[in-house]
Amino acid sequence: MRKYFDEITRIAGNVVTVKADNVGYDELAVISSSRGSSLAQVIRLEGNQVSLQVFSGTQGVSTGDKVRFLHKPMQVPFTDELLGRIFDGSGRPRDGRGEVQGEQVDIGSPAVNPVMREMPNKMVETGIPMIDVFNSLVESQKIPIFSVAGEPYNDLLARIGLQAKADIIILGGMGLRHDDYLKFRKTFEDGGVLGRTIMFINTAADPVVEALLVPDLCLAAGEQFALQGKKVLVLLTDMTAFADALKEISIILEQIPSNRGYPGDLYTQMAKRYEKAVDFDGAGSMTLLTCVTMPGDDVTHPVPDNTGYITEGQFYLRHGRIEPFGSLSRLKQQVNGKTRDDHRAIMDACIQLYALCRETREKRDMGFEMSEWDRKLLKYGQAFESKIMDLSVNIPLFSALDRCWEILAECFEPAETGIRRTIIEKHWPAQKVGS
Repeated sequence: MRKYFDEITRIAGNVVTVKADNVGYDELAVISSSRGSSLAQVIRLEGNQVSLQVFSGTQGVSTGDKVRFLHKPMQVPFTDELLGRIFDGSGRPRDGRGEVQGEQVDIGSPAVNPVMREMPNKMVETGIPMIDVFNSLVESQKIPIFSVAGEPYNDLLARIGLQAKADIIILGGMGLRHDDYLKFRKTFEDGGVLGRTIMFINTAADPVVEALLVPDLCLAAGEQFALQGKKVLVLLTDMTAFADALKEISIILEQIPSNRGYPGDLYTQMAKRYEKAVDFDGAGSMTLLTCVTMPGDDVTHPVPDNTGYITEGQFYLRHGRIEPFGSLSRLKQQVNGKTRDDHRAIMDACIQLYALCRETREKRDMGFEMSEWDRKLLKYGQAFESKIMDLSVNIPLFSALDRCWEILAECFEPAETGIRRTIIEKHWPAQKVGS
């Protein structure tokens, strides 16, 4: 027998409070109003006062409406039919096609037990030298792209999804502009990967609260594919929009705010999603790459600040390039010693010389006289930026390593690079260096 509750005591923003009993946290509910039915989720329990966030908004909802609890959390149907499909932030089809039927999987489940995980040890090649050579992406890694509005972070995310060696790509868009959503779709269509891609898209025109569901929908589906032995790459943009949605709900619930008005459990809410990245023992893996926009380019903003404590490094995107200083993959040492014997030597030498180039540019700008060594550094910096750092560069890892050697050979003598002689003798272009 269906049981309804009709004592709605408060409607604020997208949150409805109703008197009810025998209700659990995260349970789904249906609110029957004059405009039809609205799906909602339990977000707070205080005695018999149950707060529900209404995914489609509370417009048209009144205190005389009825609430029916479904006694189950939000679920996503799991089936191979998800591939090639596009859904909104509530899991409804966005591509004009029918509903997907499959095994219902709860979203928001706990992270995988560490006993069932493998140590990350396999590289994910992206074709982007500043990632592959200098900050290698590793299977089951969780890593954000730190950037600001106006930078091509969505383009970078789409390119990684297009080129990374993954069996399944899952894109979660939060607060996306409609043209950015279309650009993702076109990129994957033109690249021939849409057939192994699943999209859950919340645009800026959609209800803000639906952005809260997007990461959980993506990760629940991704985890099931990983259990089948698939290599899954989950792309999320933008986690700052996710945090802003949390902030909006916490303000409506009149929670005591933390730093800059964000809820006190912001770290926990983000870690709950990031920690779903996993390499299963005896099965597949799920790698998590996100965008984090920093208001005012402020890395101390609560969202990037908390993210840095959770993730295994970050990519800094500034001036249309991945910056070598500040970018960090804490797992790169797990894989770059297994790629080619010169990988670590090239990585260290190129970054050290580029740092010296930056110092030389400052000296030049202050009017100091340039030495022959300074001129070599300036020439190197220009070549390194155009042939390696530029995001238009799209080459495999070994080709990128060879190109780094070519740049070094154009600008320096072998002894000036600081690379071990045995490595130089094996890899220096066009000639072998004698004893």
